[in-house]
Amino acid sequence: MSNETFSILVVDDEPANIDILLGILKPFYNVKVAPSGVIALKIVEQYPPDLILLDVMMPGMDGFEVCQKLKSDPVLSQIPIIFVTALVQGENEERGFSEGAVDYITKPVSPSITLARVKTHLSLAHQMRTTESLVRKRTEDLMKSQQSAISMLAAAGHYNDTDTGHHIWRMAAYSKCLALRCGWSYEQASLLAQAAPMHDTGKIGIPDSILKAPRKLTDAEMTIMKTHATIGHTILAQSDTPLFKMAAEIALCHHEKWDGSGYPAGLIGEDIPQSARIVAVADVFDALTMKRPYKAPWSDDDAFDYLQKNASLHFDPCLVDFFVEARDEIVATKQYWNDLEKEGTLPSIDNFLPQVVY
Repeated sequence: MSNETFSILVVDDEPANIDILLGILKPFYNVKVAPSGVIALKIVEQYPPDLILLDVMMPGMDGFEVCQKLKSDPVLSQIPIIFVTALVQGENEERGFSEGAVDYITKPVSPSITLARVKTHLSLAHQMRTTESLVRKRTEDLMKSQQSAISMLAAAGHYNDTDTGHHIWRMAAYSKCLALRCGWSYEQASLLAQAAPMHDTGKIGIPDSILKAPRKLTDAEMTIMKTHATIGHTILAQSDTPLFKMAAEIALCHHEKWDGSGYPAGLIGEDIPQSARIVAVADVFDALTMKRPYKAPWSDDDAFDYLQKNASLHFDPCLVDFFVEARDEIVATKQYWNDLEKEGTLPSIDNFLPQVVY
């Protein structure tokens, strides 16, 4: 990268000092000048430079204050600042470094030292930006891979169920709504929304003859069907990331019931992970309000009534209360996903809720 691609802002209230630094730097860099701290801040906001040479002793706003303001801005804080000063080293130099400066150049400036210091810090800043860009790109690639894994595992769990449509994504949206309503952070609620669609991953291990049986399952078949919870947990627990750890506990426990009559472990009350309790409410509400070959969709009123009647039996009563309180958000989310299903579209799994819900 040639020097001409770098821009430098020189800040000094003395025209003679500016002329000296211009003479040293202009043959190699794009240089802008500012005669005061106030003007410097305005220039930086409009045309952020790659590096700033900043005089310390200026009337009105001195260099330390300019540095403080720049370092308090998340966007501008990464610009390296070199103080140019006639002050003796020691306390003032220590303060400059504590304010965020990367180096000092003492007056009268030496052309060779100035060029060497500027080149060094521009190179370091460029390397840092390049590294940060690579990290962002790799993080984006990792997130895409993770989202693909979520979609594939969710689809695998419902591969033999041709009538679910957007069910797994819609119930994930309800789960996020409910998690936010009962106090989860936005980040954790979003993690739950990504984990929830994988709750039936274990159905991939259930024979087609049971999954597609056009009748009520026998007791023996139901025993096999119930193993999908432990199968899903076994598959998802192979990853130790927060996302898949949550997905594994949901897969294992989403059929547990508040009164202990669920499976596979017969857990009671708060012994059931809250993530699974949330998904249980969201999953059943969506199943009730879906049209299936063997039933018409229930009305919203009937579905909410069912949840309330089964609070303290199947469902965590506090979560049912929160779900009912969030009725407007739930209904808006349901309409949002129904519209998407009619269009045949599926947004990013990070965008589970309609804008009105945020």
